[in-house]
This record gives sequence, C-alpha cells and structure tokens, in this order.
Amino acid sequence: MCKLRKTRVTCAPSLAPYLKQELEALGFECFSMDKTGVEIEATTTDCMMLNLRLRTAFHVLQRFADINCRNADELYSEAKRLPWDRVIDPNGFVSVQSNVRNETITNSMFPNMRLKDAICDKLISASGKRPDSGSSTDGMVVNLHWVDNKARIYLNMTGRKLSDRGYRKMPFMAPMRETIAAAVLMEMRYDGSKPLVVPMCGSGTIAIEAALIAKQRAPGLLRSNYGCNQWLGADKDAWSQQRADAKKLIAKEDPAPIVASDIEPEAIDASKKNAVTAGVDHLIDFHVCDFSETPAHGIGDIVLHGEYGVRLGEDDDLIATYKRIGDFLKTDCAGWDGYVFTSGKPLIAAIRLKVAKRTPFINAEIDCRLLRYELYKGSKDK
Repeated sequence: MCKLRKTRVTCAPSLAPYLKQELEALGFECFSMDKTGVEIEATTTDCMMLNLRLRTAFHVLQRFADINCRNADELYSEAKRLPWDRVIDPNGFVSVQSNVRNETITNSMFPNMRLKDAICDKLISASGKRPDSGSSTDGMVVNLHWVDNKARIYLNMTGRKLSDRGYRKMPFMAPMRETIAAAVLMEMRYDGSKPLVVPMCGSGTIAIEAALIAKQRAPGLLRSNYGCNQWLGADKDAWSQQRADAKKLIAKEDPAPIVASDIEPEAIDASKKNAVTAGVDHLIDFHVCDFSETPAHGIGDIVLHGEYGVRLGEDDDLIATYKRIGDFLKTDCAGWDGYVFTSGKPLIAAIRLKVAKRTPFINAEIDCRLLRYELYKGSKDK
C-alpha cells in the first residue's frame, strides 16, 4: 500500500494549472503537465486522499502497465499476460474506458471489448470465475490510453468523475461544472475572508463551491463510492483514516457573507436544495431578484455568470443585458473586485468596461473568459 506508483491526475481542458497548484499545495511533485492532466507519483493511500480533497480534478489514475501492440489482437494477448488476478475481484464488476488513436481501430468500443475480454479470460484461468462488466463506473474501472503502437493501462482510483460531487440534485438550465467553478474561485483567490456576491447564480454552483472552499471542506466528503475502494485488497482502515483526516480540516468559523441571487424563482429553489444537500445552506443568503438588485454588505468580490452560446451574438436582448451588467458594476460595485464569466466578443464588448485580466476557460466545449474588472471608487489615481 505504501509503494509509490506513477500516477496521472486528469482534469477538464484549461484546468491543468489549477490542478497542478492543488497538487503542489498537498506536497506532491508534478513531473509533467498537459492540457488535461498532471503526472505525479503517489501511493494508494495518497490516491484516497486526493479523491477526497481535489477540487479541480476528474480522475486519479495509477499506472498499471505499458504494452506494445499494433492492433486489437495484440492488445488482447499482451493484456492477458498482466496480473489482473492481483487487483480485480472475479466476483466484482469491471468497466473499461479508452482513448485510442490507432489506424487499425475503426470502432471506438472495440478496444474496450478486447481489453475487457483479456481481463476476464485471465481471471477465468486463475480462479474459474469472471467479473460482471458494463459501462457503469461505480465498480472497478480500467482506463486504456493507446496511441499508435503504445498502450498504457491505468487502474482508475476514482470511478465516477470527481466533478460529480453529489450535491447538484437539481440542475437549472446549463449549470457550470463544479470543477470549473472551483477553478474560477481559485483564479479569484477566494478564501472566504471577504464577502462574495453571485448574481445570476443559476443552480448555485459557484456559491456552493465558494462555501466549501471557505469552510475548507474536502469536496470528496459529499460522496462515498470511489474506485480506490473497489480494487482487490482495498484497505478499508486507510480509507476511514483519510476521511477522518479530511473532516479535521473543516474550519470552525464561518466565512464572510456569501450572497446568491437569480431572477428565476425556480433557480433559487434549485440552488437552495443543492446547498442543503452540500451542507452549506446556512452559509449562503439567497434572493429572488434582478442581478442589479442583489443586496450586498461590505466590500469584496462579485462574479456574474451570464447566458451565452453559439448564437448569442445575434440576440439583442442579451447584448442589452450585458450593457446593464457593465452599468451595474460601474455604478453599484465601486471598490469591489468584479468578475464576469462569459463567451463571445460581442458580449464582452457590450460590458463597456476596461478589462484588467482575461483568463481563458473551456466550459461545455465553449471557449470562455473570466474577465476581471478593477472597480475603483472615484478615479484610479485616487
């Protein structure tokens, strides 16, 4: 259990720098980083801890084997040689997921099937039994990354994506993914010490993630099923200890006020129920109102996640809304740090304020920007 293994922690495009920042803060050396992940070394117990504490990650993958294979038949024969009987319970459940770029493969599901066959055939020869299999990620998950003649096989220590926190039971319209909301708050350097206002809150993801950050609550505590507990010989005592250690991190003091508003009563209803599920409803003050009427106390951060999309530049009403956002920030938010998360030059231009910083994000495969505005009282010189 204490052996260090090469481990890949994956994330959504644009989030790797924030994931690297998290890993380094937890004491890990990051050996390499690309647009969808970071490479580290970790023990199985480390993987348990990462599942509980990481806010911007998708999966924690421990490398199991590297094999050479030119086609699916060679993938099967080489994978069947691997010691699957040491890690997979033949009475359990296994799912295979893959990312393949090999000219011999024309059906993306075929490598999954051949690797699954190799695993099951090895277990039958070793124990006379084979696990059930399918697409569910609630059991044991094996990941295959195959490019040309090189295939890398990982044991998925997470299972369902870490972005599936478990609290968003009632999504509203097109919600921001939890990991992106966490990265946005990291970019804002939010820590709960200043008030936070979230107009246009939708299903409440930004406000809820802010409350979790401010309370230093490990987001993984909100769910119980992880891949690291499904593998053969999983250390239940180590898992219990990691959960206990994560709970000790929770801050006793409540953060500065967090205010969330939306003009749609259904959105606030969804946000409240999601916040209750996350256990942070007592930390967020919800209001049904236009964004410009959102109450606020003190000076802090304000972040708006407005509507956007492929055809939004053609929507005169939406352009008018973004003009109102700019007027609201300039007139009513002097002294605050203002942020707008959106997509599209017409919408950004409609705000009509000087952007202090533009940070790129990819949200639902849409190229977005987090815009930071310095909202001075009076002139900047003063």
